[in-house]
Amino acid sequence: INADEGILHASGNGVPPLTKDYCIAYNSNWMSLPSSLTNATFRTLENLTSTVLCDSSEIPAALMKDKAVVVMRGNCTFLEKARIAQGLGAKMLLIASKARLSPPSDNRTDFENVTLPVALIRYNDIVDMQLTLGNEINVTLYSPPLPEFDCSMAVIFVIAVFTVALGAYWSGVAELENLKATASPGERETRRKKEENVTFTTLTVILFVVICCVMLILLYFFYKWLVYVIILVFCLASAMSLYNCLAALVAEIPFGQCRIACCNKSIEVRLIFLAASCIAAAAVWAVFRNEDRWAWILQDILGVAFCLNFIKTLKMPNFKSCVILLGLLLLYDVFFVFITPFITKNGASIMVEVAAGPFGNSEKLPVVIRVPRLEYSAATLCDMPFSLLGFGDIIVPGLLVAYCRRFDVQTSSSSVYYVSCTIAYAVGMVLTFVVLALMKMGQPALLYLVPCTLITSSLVAWKRKEMKKFWKGSSYQVSDSSRTPLLQDDGTSGLSR
Repeated sequence: INADEGILHASGNGVPPLTKDYCIAYNSNWMSLPSSLTNATFRTLENLTSTVLCDSSEIPAALMKDKAVVVMRGNCTFLEKARIAQGLGAKMLLIASKARLSPPSDNRTDFENVTLPVALIRYNDIVDMQLTLGNEINVTLYSPPLPEFDCSMAVIFVIAVFTVALGAYWSGVAELENLKATASPGERETRRKKEENVTFTTLTVILFVVICCVMLILLYFFYKWLVYVIILVFCLASAMSLYNCLAALVAEIPFGQCRIACCNKSIEVRLIFLAASCIAAAAVWAVFRNEDRWAWILQDILGVAFCLNFIKTLKMPNFKSCVILLGLLLLYDVFFVFITPFITKNGASIMVEVAAGPFGNSEKLPVVIRVPRLEYSAATLCDMPFSLLGFGDIIVPGLLVAYCRRFDVQTSSSSVYYVSCTIAYAVGMVLTFVVLALMKMGQPALLYLVPCTLITSSLVAWKRKEMKKFWKGSSYQVSDSSRTPLLQDDGTSGLSR
């Protein structure tokens, strides 16, 4: 968001008067706007969108005298329109655009005597203004300063830290069950059949990063088709994830355990209702995903479930794999945010373009946690009404925190790795928000999260003199039938043969 975006405040003549705000783009080198409505001057709006105002003979001067005039974009420059409007007595010029808004630009030195405010506004907003407020409308322009900090970031912080901490803890619970299952060969076999975890190797880590790069590039060039594929995948994956998360809770409830038999299999009735509810939640989000008033709540619920299930299901075998994964994804994040602007034709980063929807595409990728901005500004109104955090900024560090939690379980280290890495993640999030507030531009969160979590985990392992074991993974990760269980039937530790 740059400083050349402002707000058009429109007021109808009803009792009480209806008001509504609309986004505008203006050139701050041509004019300055009031920072609040207190010092703003209202003008009666004259809708002349039937003309482009490139000739003073198009409109009678009496129709524009002391009014705010809105005309269509095209056929001549912004300042030529402004010179004609000012000559006919207009006090404000709005130029309606059907294309994406951008700050007006022109050779200002050729029009030194042009003093009236000039701003671009979306044509659809002019239509909405008349439908909402009627034909008699008064308007003014102002540009409130960007807030230093938006409280929605605090909500994002709580969601992110909660998801990482809970997902890692859940992974540790599953690890503890695996350890206990090794006490009995029969139980071990049953547990192995139920196991849904996927373990990353060094090769699959590299392959995963390559796939991320290819997918991002494909989205940049074929966004308007692939975005619907991503939406479909998100609906399916989030519904399954929500089911897995809630099924773990439902399993602890002692009622509703009656079963229905079908095809030599039986399933609990409560799980059938749970599956139907999860599918319905994903379907409702898919239908109403562009409803900004409440659809974000459903998206965040599905997103948190997706991240939790991903962190619990995907296992990093050792710290070495964590370093490779986080390091490569850090480079991926930095490259596509900071380096690609020097490569693309329009000078925008591929990551930002894909996140915003290239070429003004109205469909947005659902791979973010989003919370409505609570501080009002032009940024809130124009094109960033939400604070966003990508799923990757939760999942990627979360995999390291989950490994720390499992290592705690395997070595009985009283959660020291888990707690310290979770705190490091929280510190990294705070650092991200501080830099975001200072630089007033989007940041690749992994640039701060990865060093915080990796360095903290390494320091804890070094301090406890467990770096070799932490780097290669515990003996449980490489255990096989030639080794005795780590836990005996009586709960005591076993020894390798």
